[in-house]
Amino acid sequence: MSILSLFILALGLSIDAFAAAVGRGASNGAPHFGAVLRGAFVFGFTEMLTPIVGWAIGWTFADWVEAVDHWIAFGLLAVVGLHMAWHAWRRDPEEEPPRRGLAGLIVTAIGTSIDAMAVGVSLALIDVDIRVAAPIIGGVTFTMTAIGLVAGRRIGEAVGHRAEIAAGFALALIGCGILWSHIG
Repeated sequence: MSILSLFILALGLSIDAFAAAVGRGASNGAPHFGAVLRGAFVFGFTEMLTPIVGWAIGWTFADWVEAVDHWIAFGLLAVVGLHMAWHAWRRDPEEEPPRRGLAGLIVTAIGTSIDAMAVGVSLALIDVDIRVAAPIIGGVTFTMTAIGLVAGRRIGEAVGHRAEIAAGFALALIGCGILWSHIG
């Protein structure tokens, strides 16, 4: 697989992390530089690690992973997204949105990275060097997440309280889309 193909693959894998980052940026208000770096690092590192895990699983568990990966991603994203939307709906629109902690960031990153694990299994089957592929995937996701967090902040400033509700439903819909693409 060429370097260009790996970058295109990485861009495709990073789109759901970008969407989650936009939602997170919109719901958390103005993230400072450190928060953007932390969010981008967590998503980028997770997106880099999951194809390595998938690659290591390789042929041994390929059928099992492919059979349930979409259910895991759906469950994580639906729970996190609906929880976010529910709490935003119940909160007074004038009230400051709660800061999302590291645990929520990690769960969201894992939920958006399950597809990268399945890709890792595929990369093992076509003999792609994971030492080249994983850093490209992680780096592109880091960049897309940082862009998403900053863009989300701007969106959140423009539409306020509704952005957090929309972001929660967007995460749940990403989970539904992953599930639908596997069973539909």
